[in-house]
Amino acid sequence: MTDARWISSFLEAAAAERGAATNTQLAYGRDLQDFSEWLAGRGSDFIRAERADVEGYLVHCDAQGFAKSTRARRLSAIKQIYRFAFEEGLRGDNPALQIAGPGRDKRLPKTLSTDEVDRLLAAAETLGRTPADRLRNACLMQVLYATGMRVTELVSLPMSAAKGDPRLLLVRGKGGKERLVPLSPPARAALAAWVEERDRQDGVARAEGRPVSAFLFASRGASGHLTRHAFYAFIKDLAVAAGVSPAKVTPHTMRHAFATHLLENGADLRAIQTFLGHADVATTEIYTHVLEERLRELVFDHHPLARSP
Repeated sequence: MTDARWISSFLEAAAAERGAATNTQLAYGRDLQDFSEWLAGRGSDFIRAERADVEGYLVHCDAQGFAKSTRARRLSAIKQIYRFAFEEGLRGDNPALQIAGPGRDKRLPKTLSTDEVDRLLAAAETLGRTPADRLRNACLMQVLYATGMRVTELVSLPMSAAKGDPRLLLVRGKGGKERLVPLSPPARAALAAWVEERDRQDGVARAEGRPVSAFLFASRGASGHLTRHAFYAFIKDLAVAAGVSPAKVTPHTMRHAFATHLLENGADLRAIQTFLGHADVATTEIYTHVLEERLRELVFDHHPLARSP
């Protein structure tokens, strides 16, 4: 079996058995293809590679200047494909099994202040060529900040999730896991206004014999909904319009802001874990460090004893 066939079989199994998201499959595919090409350059392949080869590849990645997180992800992909190969009888061992990962750099997530978020939300109501665009943009940002959803979860929301003025949204996250997230009053109002506009657009489409999209944020593209890349470009334009540094504003910094602001206002860490869809509360605990850092800065900036004489 060729390396390419190994990779395709592994990805098919990951999608079928573990519900791996498309983006996850693409990342696995890229990492494994790179490993395969590196092995080929040394006259080897997946079936013949030994532990020394895997370790050599990690040294190569380090020499290329890849971050610890990238090297850890690539080793994880290699370990998983060899575990799959062992289970399928393609190999009798896992050459990557005993190799320790490089760990991850401990970096605090970047976030936004409440003032910066307020400016982004206000700008979303005025950014757009048409009234419909402005309603959609306001809805996107209000729902994103109210729920802390991942961008893929947001742009792929079905229309059915928004019907009936919901106080809770059902979100399908990583691995197909579902969770309920509450909506704030401003988010509910923005959602209701956008749903009303979408109903109007759907009525026109039906009258003209055109198909109606099942997605809340519909698009004419292949996916049928607004893409992650399109939303990323939009949020950068929004940052400029709001007077917030575009370097600080990404869909993920809005997710971080959601969690950090909840924690600052006394929310329980377990509740935040549920809202974010984290499998392990240890992932959510990073936000306690963000809060500690902010408190430290507050003391250093404002406490009279911290000021230089």
